[in-house]
Amino acid sequence: MIRIVQLTFADAHCAAFESLFETLRSDIRQFPGCAHLELWKDRSRPGVYCTYSTWSGPDALDAYRHSDLFANTWATIKPWFSGKPEAWSLDRIASANR
Repeated sequence: MIRIVQLTFADAHCAAFESLFETLRSDIRQFPGCAHLELWKDRSRPGVYCTYSTWSGPDALDAYRHSDLFANTWATIKPWFSGKPEAWSLDRIASANR
């Protein structure tokens, strides 16, 4: 299962978010059921980031979303938002890897 989350931060908090993500990425990546994790930054909209992660399934993602790790991280970054977060859970239908 693929999970994409778009987060929009006030410019003043972008560096803090990037630093926090760097600190926590290993913990998130090692969470049971997480197979992959990336952070992306929008080229044309300052402050807009996306996380791209793959999970073994909805139960693993839900366990993460109900964990202390997620709760503590969300409590830290929530005041930094300048827009409403958006999230999508997707299933891969096809791949065009070479």
